[in-house]
Amino acid sequence: MQHVLRDGTNVDVRYLTREDLPVIMQLQDIVIEELIDKDSLEPLSREEFLTILSDDKLMIGVFDQQILIGFRAFLNPINDEEGLGKDIGLLESDYPCIVYSEISNVHPDYRGNGLQTFMGKTWMDSLDRRDFRYILATVAPFNIASLKDKFALGMKIYRLKNKYGDKLRYIFCKDLQANNNQIKEITTIEMGDIQKQQQYLNDGYVGLKMMQVKDTWHVEYVKYE
Repeated sequence: MQHVLRDGTNVDVRYLTREDLPVIMQLQDIVIEELIDKDSLEPLSREEFLTILSDDKLMIGVFDQQILIGFRAFLNPINDEEGLGKDIGLLESDYPCIVYSEISNVHPDYRGNGLQTFMGKTWMDSLDRRDFRYILATVAPFNIASLKDKFALGMKIYRLKNKYGDKLRYIFCKDLQANNNQIKEITTIEMGDIQKQQQYLNDGYVGLKMMQVKDTWHVEYVKYE
């Protein structure tokens, strides 16, 4: 399919295959090199990309004149390998219905076009909801672009804990079969107040959105009836 970026550039969008691995690795290297905080992105290895690419519809890419400028990778972890489902209380019987939103990379020259969220929405629209129900992802606190993306895709924060060693991460989930329950309680917490956020999450709240108050980022937490 074709898409027009905010800056007017016409791009092509398609699923990626193993033949695209060299340009995928090249783009990931470019993105990592540009990062100020290297810990904000958990890069994938060549082997991990090959595992994802073994399924022909788990990775989407955007091309400008046949040059890869963005990709987004998903993974169906049959056994919940990273434990994200377990972290938020899903049962083992739910694991086959889980999809991980693994990684998104956009070339620095094309940022500001909403490509990360566009790729996520495009992929989710094509997802067979008879087979999958839960979309899970991890994001580092203060990785603002990635946090905005997850909220824009309708994902919510269910946990805040150390993953991948000692790296603090929000655990997001989107339940494709969730009912629109009424909100019973709302509170707003500074993103830097880790302990308070963890306390509210353990008490059954979920993170619904984020906002900036002057120079400080806050997360709005809600509890449903």
